[in-house]
Amino acid sequence: MNILMTICGRAGSKGIPEKNIRDFLGYPLPYYTFSAIELYKKSNKEDRIDVAVNTDSEKLIEIAKNNPFVDVEIIVREEELGGDRVPKPAVICSTLVKMEDRFQTHYDMVVDLDLTSPLRKVEDIVHLIEKQKACHADVTFSVTDSRRNPYFNMVMKTEHGYKKVIASDFVARQQAPEIFDMNASMYAYRPDFLRTQKGVLDGYCEVIMMEDTGILDLDHINDFELMQVIAKYLFATRIDFAEIYENIVAVEKREKG
Repeated sequence: MNILMTICGRAGSKGIPEKNIRDFLGYPLPYYTFSAIELYKKSNKEDRIDVAVNTDSEKLIEIAKNNPFVDVEIIVREEELGGDRVPKPAVICSTLVKMEDRFQTHYDMVVDLDLTSPLRKVEDIVHLIEKQKACHADVTFSVTDSRRNPYFNMVMKTEHGYKKVIASDFVARQQAPEIFDMNASMYAYRPDFLRTQKGVLDGYCEVIMMEDTGILDLDHINDFELMQVIAKYLFATRIDFAEIYENIVAVEKREKG
């Protein structure tokens, strides 16, 4: 199977300055994604896996070109795809088209890995790709259990005070439909669906579960600092979480001789 792995990152960030290239526990944040891909490739040699970084950030391009984990192709983002209102699937689709043209090949799957998810596990990527191979969904993406439920304990403001987001007579959370949070960590696309330019949720979707302790929305500098605290704990206590980080440490030591 031919798999294209995409990594997309714009220059700058409104919430956290230069979020995509900040150091995370002493190493550039993109290293956690590159390290995860390297470990996945080592144990899945039967697939052809190409890696593309789509960005308009010169600093991210430099980090990507010089990363010691995997070979990457750089796709310089077009100006019209650089705004913060451009849907990410449009950027991924552009990357797919350019990579197929560059290598004169056809990809069977496109896997997008978000740069701001340093606490994913290699087994999460395995589960994502295996699920997509098995179900042939338009999109398979990662989710976590939701801590709130719009049928039960989430409210919105109305003209007559606050009410449930979705009207219901449920008196216990267990009665309400099961709800999940999209954690924006990983997506596996069917290439033909990407080419339709539809939204992620406009097609046939499947999901894989990730642990919510490993994922935070990085919208403020405090979120970044808190994720590092969580990471230190997980790396010290969980082998599965530590694998990607320990690979970074080992590779960096080897590179420095």
